[in-house]
Amino acid sequence: YKPRSEIPRVLGGMGTTIISTSQGLMTDKEARNNKVGGEIVCQIW
Repeated sequence: YKPRSEIPRVLGGMGTTIISTSQGLMTDKEARNNKVGGEIVCQIW
């Protein structure tokens, strides 16, 4: 589990991290905007 503040940025924001949150699957950008953390499922770069 990673809190919102510790969600990694892939390639300086060029890639995407998929996160399983309490509100469903979302990208790292969506999770930060919704202020939720979660379990990292995968990273796409």
